[in-house]
Amino acid sequence: MAFVKFEQQGHVGIITIDRPDALNALNSQVLSDLDAVLDRVEAEDEIYVVVLTGAGRSFVAGADIGEMKGFTSSDGKKFGVRGGNVFLKLENLSKPVIAAVNGFALGGGCELAMACDIRLASEKAKFGQPEVGLGITPGFGGTQRLPRIVGVSKAMELILTAQVIGAAEAKEIGLVSAVCPPEELMERAMELAQAICANAQIAVRESKRCIRMGMQTDIHTAAAFEAEAFGVTCGTADKDEGMGAFLEKRKEKHFLNR
Repeated sequence: MAFVKFEQQGHVGIITIDRPDALNALNSQVLSDLDAVLDRVEAEDEIYVVVLTGAGRSFVAGADIGEMKGFTSSDGKKFGVRGGNVFLKLENLSKPVIAAVNGFALGGGCELAMACDIRLASEKAKFGQPEVGLGITPGFGGTQRLPRIVGVSKAMELILTAQVIGAAEAKEIGLVSAVCPPEELMERAMELAQAICANAQIAVRESKRCIRMGMQTDIHTAAAFEAEAFGVTCGTADKDEGMGAFLEKRKEKHFLNR
């Protein structure tokens, strides 16, 4: 794939948007490459967690303005649907996804980070949805995910002013969960990934599914999702191992992920 690189380290899959000359801007080819990598990750049982980052000094600086400049209304809608579908696939991946935001995460880049489950940021990271300053709206989920993450008022402020914020403010408003020096970002992301890998993976996947589904529905329906997931995990060998280790006061656990 031309613009998206993939490597596997143990049970962690690392996806890197690799178009540094364009600050990793999202064009049609990048979206196609990312779509294909996500299919590969979903199909690989030995990948438990994914880390998503960008090559060079940018996470993703946005969608490719050079490509979009000539869009008609019809072209724009098709591009929005295409990107939106890829980001939904990322959001609904069965494995947890950690965004390691190493630099610019603007427009489509901010939307890409928001489609991930956990966001870590370098102190040099910048976030924003500057689309209205270009005469367009966010197109890959920004108007929907940002208010769900930071609240309606703050999302309105950021989107309607086209404001760009730093990593510290992003953490303050809950857009990212942690900020660290640039040289420590991938190490921190991998440590977090390994901590997730150490747990029972059926329980991890079911927990992610419950959170994602629950955020889109009412509390009664969400509680039913959770009860179903709890029942599923109670029937696993991992439950027997985890609870056995607790009762036997064993620190070491041997999850079978079944």
